Amino acid sequence: MIHVSEPLLATPKLRVSLFAVLLFLLVSLGDARQHRTRRVSSPMEETVETYDKYYNYVDLTRRLQSLAQEYPHIANLSSIGQSVEGRELWVMRITKEPNTDTPGKPRFKYVGNMHGDETVSRQVLVYLVNYLLAKYGEEPRITELVNTTDIYILPSMNPDGFEKSEEGECNGNTAARNNAKDNDLNRSFPDQYDDTTVDPDDIPEVMALIKWIQEKKFVLSANLHGGTVVASYPFDDSPSHPVRGYYSQAADDRLFRYLSLEYSQHHPLMKTGQPNCANALEETFKDGITNGAEWYDVPGGMQDYNYLHGNCMEITIELSCCKHPPAVELHKEWDLNRESLLAYIEKVHIGVRGYVKEAISGAALTNVSILVAGIRHNLTTGQYGDYYRLLVPGTYNITAMAQGYTPMMVHNVQVIEGKPTELNFTLTPVVSKTLGSITVPTTSMPSTSHPATIPSDSTRVVPSEGNKSSAPPEHQPTQPQQFRHHNYADMELFLRKYSSEFPSITHLSSIGRSVEDRELYVMVISDNPTVHEHGEPEFKYVGNMHGNEVVGRELLLNLIEYLCRNYGTDTEVTTLVNNTRIHIMPSMNPDGYEAALEGDVKGYKGRANANSIDLNRNFPDQFTTIKDARQPETIAVMTWLKSNPFVLSANLHGGSLVVNYPYDDDKDGISQYSRSPDDKVFQQLSRAYSQENPLMHNGHPCDDLYPGEYFEDGITNGADWYNVPGGMQDWNYLNTNCFEVTIELGCVKYPMAEELPKYWQQNRRALLQFIHQVHTGIKGTVSDIQDGTGIPNATISVAGIDHTITTAHTGDYWRLLVPGTYSVIASAHGYTPVTTYATVSKHSVEVVDFRLTRVQSDPNSQSPKGNQRIQNPSEKELQSLIKDLSLGQGLEQLVKSTATENNFHYRHYKELSASLRGLTLNFPKITSLKSLGQSVEFRTIWALEISNKPGQAEPSEPKVRFVAGIHGNAPVGTELLLEFATFLCINYGKNPAITRLINETRIVIVPSINPDGREQATEKQCTSTQGLTNAHGKDLDTDFFGNASQRVVEAQPETSAMMDLILDGGYTLSVALDGGSLVATYPYDKPVQSVENEGTLKYLASVYANNHPKMHLGDTGCSNNGQMGNIPDGVMRAAERQSHMGSMKDFSMDFGHCPEITVYSGCCLFPPTEQLATLWAENKKSLLSMLVEVHKGVKGMVRDKSGKPIVGAIIVLNGGVRVFTVEGGYFHALLFPGNHNIEAVADGYQQQRQEVVVSSYEAASAIIIEFDLDNSIFGLPREFVVASAAASMTALVVTACIIWCVCAAKSNRQKDGFHRLRQHRDEYDDEIRLTSMGSKKSLLANEFQDESESDEDTLYANKI
Repeated sequence: MIHVSEPLLATPKLRVSLFAVLLFLLVSLGDARQHRTRRVSSPMEETVETYDKYYNYVDLTRRLQSLAQEYPHIANLSSIGQSVEGRELWVMRITKEPNTDTPGKPRFKYVGNMHGDETVSRQVLVYLVNYLLAKYGEEPRITELVNTTDIYILPSMNPDGFEKSEEGECNGNTAARNNAKDNDLNRSFPDQYDDTTVDPDDIPEVMALIKWIQEKKFVLSANLHGGTVVASYPFDDSPSHPVRGYYSQAADDRLFRYLSLEYSQHHPLMKTGQPNCANALEETFKDGITNGAEWYDVPGGMQDYNYLHGNCMEITIELSCCKHPPAVELHKEWDLNRESLLAYIEKVHIGVRGYVKEAISGAALTNVSILVAGIRHNLTTGQYGDYYRLLVPGTYNITAMAQGYTPMMVHNVQVIEGKPTELNFTLTPVVSKTLGSITVPTTSMPSTSHPATIPSDSTRVVPSEGNKSSAPPEHQPTQPQQFRHHNYADMELFLRKYSSEFPSITHLSSIGRSVEDRELYVMVISDNPTVHEHGEPEFKYVGNMHGNEVVGRELLLNLIEYLCRNYGTDTEVTTLVNNTRIHIMPSMNPDGYEAALEGDVKGYKGRANANSIDLNRNFPDQFTTIKDARQPETIAVMTWLKSNPFVLSANLHGGSLVVNYPYDDDKDGISQYSRSPDDKVFQQLSRAYSQENPLMHNGHPCDDLYPGEYFEDGITNGADWYNVPGGMQDWNYLNTNCFEVTIELGCVKYPMAEELPKYWQQNRRALLQFIHQVHTGIKGTVSDIQDGTGIPNATISVAGIDHTITTAHTGDYWRLLVPGTYSVIASAHGYTPVTTYATVSKHSVEVVDFRLTRVQSDPNSQSPKGNQRIQNPSEKELQSLIKDLSLGQGLEQLVKSTATENNFHYRHYKELSASLRGLTLNFPKITSLKSLGQSVEFRTIWALEISNKPGQAEPSEPKVRFVAGIHGNAPVGTELLLEFATFLCINYGKNPAITRLINETRIVIVPSINPDGREQATEKQCTSTQGLTNAHGKDLDTDFFGNASQRVVEAQPETSAMMDLILDGGYTLSVALDGGSLVATYPYDKPVQSVENEGTLKYLASVYANNHPKMHLGDTGCSNNGQMGNIPDGVMRAAERQSHMGSMKDFSMDFGHCPEITVYSGCCLFPPTEQLATLWAENKKSLLSMLVEVHKGVKGMVRDKSGKPIVGAIIVLNGGVRVFTVEGGYFHALLFPGNHNIEAVADGYQQQRQEVVVSSYEAASAIIIEFDLDNSIFGLPREFVVASAAASMTALVVTACIIWCVCAAKSNRQKDGFHRLRQHRDEYDDEIRLTSMGSKKSLLANEFQDESESDEDTLYANKI
């Protein structure tokens, strides 16, 4: 062939022709191939994104269909419904195997174009679909995301509106914004705070979304909008619907902020928080996020619906300032949002995830509630028993709970950043003991070993509404099975049994003991029963206060059983237990019960306690002095009430059938209506109970026993019925935050056991309904606007109601109110009060949070710029410690964590001395022992210093003095201080808080001022005066006189030793321990009309009393020495207790410039040894509180401009009390919480004034006061005085010059006259004689005038 072809190719024409033919064939073939390729690849070519045009509905449909066809292995396109005008609501599902449901993949969704004229989201989501599909298999990040996540993307929720929108309309178009029925789709979802509804036929888009959300159980979502650049999170509206400015906080607020920040911080513009939108240039968003309602109120929003009804966390993201920008902007918008869109999807893989299965069959359990302690928002498991609980990093207690199963709680679940924690639950069916069988609910799924047999769309099957026969029967709660009277032993076993059987929701404890030493048990029932959870109200029932009124006791045991047995299976019970901390005390008077007799109708046997005291006449009263000694049961309950922030309570009695509300007595002591400030609230609470008990509500309770008795609606005012002074319900209302009513449960006090089921049936609903009332009114948190810390003891006032309540330790509060609109004020020491309005509805609670601003120092105060606050890292650590110990349970936890072994006994002088020396030998680095002097009988008065540098002056640290034993017959204080010193030393270096307190404080302990008297005293003598005085018979607390004029005889040696210690100076606080009463007193002991700084002195005493379990109750309870009555808060001015001159505390105040409080630790002066352990337990926390308190107030340094410290400068507090700066220019003064004025005065310097704010829970911040030299002379400015003096001197010189000139002129004229006189002597002789007769001086001058005289002599002579 080659041979033949060569000649042919050699011909030029032939070669050309052949080339032409070949070229034609090649072109033709290529063209044909090209056409065939175009026909086959047309879908692929359409997937090439240009980012320069908007897709209308037809384009969008074609685009999505094309992508789904190209990537069928990871994409599935479907419609979830249609718009008003019949357009499909397209959803692209992107995941591996998109046509089946696979367990273990959380569902995520993006929704765009909800408002038709906000178009960027529509395009960006199409770009995202394209990006995920195209990059799958190429980029590991995208591949993993698609493989592990079930992603749903709905580019346009409002396709009808989009068709009406016009490109370039930045401010939007209302017609395009809404759907074709002119409804705003983001105002049309069911709302928690708004009952407004929209006809479902007018919002098919919303109805389609609702159905989709309910079916899919999405985990995370975002709704994309336009109009600014920000991420907005729930809630979108609030109960009162203010237009803007109200932060409506969801239970998952921290999580929502975290999620919102994830989007904003990956968006270059959004993270700046400054969108700079043309129509709102001033609008900014910190970190690019905002709470929805705080921005503006949006009722009926989709994001809130997702959160509240869809298992799904959703935020709303505004993508661009211009709602419908020109298409050329689209590429830029995609670039801005691409990373944020991907990073946000990845957050579906955080928190906790896992499966819940049934213990016996292993089947998956659906609709199991997943509860996280402290977060009031529950999720439920999906069709495979899977759940996904998004949480920010932290430690959580998580519970799985389902109807018919025993709940399972897992404690201390660790959640870390970036990956989910796996946590699976296995639930055990509840065993029915009466049937001896196990009931497995029908909600359990088949075994997960066959997941593929479940169709992917099985969750879409909705039973017909008409097919009611297929619906399961309505759930009936489990009722108590046994009814009997429980004596003390039986009751104790019952409580222990339920506490053991239901440990996740119960906590059994005793709050004290009765007279006959029976425990006063309290069962707490809650999802986290051992602690107060922020935001959760505390409720209590108290029964059997009168021992023979037993129905309440039995009903409360029934209630415990009912709540425990139905938790997790009954919705009402579960909700109550999860959202309320319920305290139940079945018997307040167990001794009386044991004495009572079954069948007692209206008797009194067993009514009182074992001391024959009626406990409901034993509480401090506002109108009457209660003379009976306060009983141990009463004291225990008062302490219990003061220790918990109770909101609502009922005291269950018997003998009638009525709810009785405050007040129980009146000032006149007669039966008449005694109205409390919250009378309407009490009536509402009382009716809530009586309306659920038809017999009670009827109002004619006991016709056979009391035929004339009638109570309208089954309620009555206590005093209007009959007077009850000393009642418990009034004390609750007046002394705590708690509203209490008294409920009389039946006409017969001690009915027969067979009648008990009837009482349960009559009262079950009422008991539950009354608990529900704790969730009415208003509640919220009062916090510091600067750092968000809750403010304890802030006051909540309601205009027009003369009754305030205070916040709990973490700043949360609850205030019961009847429906209406109120002006509510929150105030706290050191903060500017805030007032807001709240509208209260009948069946729900209104959340009203307050953020208070600290009061700043007076900007107009006369303090130089140099007066500044200083804070180094060490001080910040101390500040944090003081705050931790002052808030919440901080100090209580410190007490519990520092228990020490001890063997209490009384020590005589020699053993006391040995104990002190032992401390210095064992702890030489932190202790120093010195002798202050000797007693009359030459016993040493010891002072022990505990500090990190004992014996060294540290003027910058506060110095606190603890003293005891001034009266030798009251040695309890001595033993308490010895134990306190041992406690501090042992825990130094072991406990960080104790170590820090010792390092930052100089502690001086004087355990025995009067050792001679102590040697004379005798144990178990509660009232004996033996040992009261020193060896000279002198009461040392009457021997402290600072002025010689006041002293009649020389000071006792013990007194002199203490006065020297006090005058040594530098003390910030002193605490003296004594005995014979139960009260804390403050200066003065001497009778004075008024006390400077009384607020601070009283406050310091109250700090001690409030940390004492009994003292703060205000009951002296000392019948052995005649000291009876109620002392408000356990604090009083010393002179009111026993006025006398020459006391140690008065001397400390007047001459030591140190406040001193005296604490009387108990009624018995010298109690038995076995009581010392109890007394130590009672006082330990109070003593520690003084070490904390000494670091508060105001402290600082005074120096001049050169930095030189000024010693001896006077610091005047509020124009009265004075303290002095010590070495280094340091000062420290304690002040009660609030605003205070301080003045600094020093010789030769200008006076300085400053306003400071003192907090009840923060350490004093150090301030520096810099003095300028005093420029004043005679009270006038130095410059003015100098200028005036200079002017005066100048005037003096000028005046002298003028006088000299005048005199000189006169002298010249006289010289001329004398010359003429000599020339014409004869002519003027006669004239001179006549003239000189008028003046002898003139005569002499003329008589002896001589020409030899000088001019100066002549002038002198003329002057004479």
